[in-house]
Parts: sequence; C-alpha cells; structure tokens
Amino acid sequence: MPTTLHHHPLCPQSRFIRLALAEYGITPELIEEKPFERDPTFLALDPAGETPVLIDASGLIVPGAAAIAEFLDETGGAALGDNRLLPEDPAARVEVRRLVQWFTQKFYGEVSNFLVTEKVYKRFMSTGGGAPDMELVRAARANIRYHLRYIGYLCAQRNWLAGERLTYADLAAAAHISVVDFLGDVPWDEDETAKLWYARVKSRKSFRALLADRVPGISPPPVYADLDF
Repeated sequence: MPTTLHHHPLCPQSRFIRLALAEYGITPELIEEKPFERDPTFLALDPAGETPVLIDASGLIVPGAAAIAEFLDETGGAALGDNRLLPEDPAARVEVRRLVQWFTQKFYGEVSNFLVTEKVYKRFMSTGGGAPDMELVRAARANIRYHLRYIGYLCAQRNWLAGERLTYADLAAAAHISVVDFLGDVPWDEDETAKLWYARVKSRKSFRALLADRVPGISPPPVYADLDF
C-alpha cells in the first residue's frame, strides 16, 4: 500500500510533514481531513482528532507531526547522509528538537492556530463557526513580530535556524509561516534576515506543492507564490 498522509491543506503541522516527506523523496497519497468535524473514521486513526496522521506502506499508523518526524528520521534519516534533517550529533539534535517544539507548540499556540481557526476553519464549521474573532486575529498579528525577530536573530548567527544546514527546524518554522503568509498576515518588513531565510526555504523543490495549495473561497496574496517577494 502507498504511504498515506491525512492532512488539511492549511494545517501548519501537516505542512511541516509534507515538506519533510518531500525532502525524503516520498510522495504520499494525500487525504484531506476537516479535523473540526470530528469524523469517526478519522478519530479511529487518531483519537486526538488532529492532523497530520501518516500511514506508512506497512500499514503502521503514526499520528502527530513530532512523532512522524521522528519516525521518518528513524526509518530513513541515515540514507540522507549529510542532508539528514535530524543531525546525528546529540547536541545538534537537541537544538533541532528545541526549535521544532518552539514552532509546533509556541508559534502554533500564539500565531498560526489563532489565524487558521478564526480565518479558515470557522468558515466551514457546521457548529461553532461564524465570523472570526478579530481580537484573536489581532493578537496573532502582534505575536508573529517577535517570532520573526527571533528567526532573524538565529539566522544572523547561523546559516540555517539550528546550525549550518537545513533541518527539521527550518521546515517546521517555514510550514507555520507559510500558512500565515497564505492568509496575508506576515509583516515582512519586520525583519529582513527572517525574510531572506524564508525566501531560501520557499525556493526549495519541496515547497512547490505548498505554493500550489488553494482553499475554496480564500485566495492568497500574490506574494504567497512569489519567490522574489
């Protein structure tokens, strides 16, 4: 059976894993989920009801972005050699994991979850939907500024976020920022170094599918797919 990824196109955690799979050269069968609907079939795969969920060729179910990233490294990381997304050195692995947690938990909790829920998910909810809570949207727009400054700070000292080469840290950060960019809420004038870092990640082959994503009723700004934004 083919590798399958249950995802939502604007779920930033799903986008992180889509980028990782592309870097590994794996093209999964994508199955779109609406996690807010609490579909029993999807809940049978992951009782938490959260995207993404990976099902590998053997039928093993791997739920959650962090678990999937670790699984991919354990089963295929060594084959990437010097391009391994989770380095072999223990100290380097700690730094990558720290930054992945920063973006998949802290950035998600302060920025991307607010924006995706209020501006995307609520449009399609049969229960609990409606107009976005603009107080939460404004909070997310304010919070993203210091995250961009932090990215700029890291990249001013290193070639990539966690060190001298691309890692899961860059993919997790770029995945979350890509969703905010799709919604037109990234203040790119906040930090030039962060903008240049994102342009490098955005130009990778693995990013092409994300730039082609579209959601009914929501059009991204022209800068979203522009590599020279």
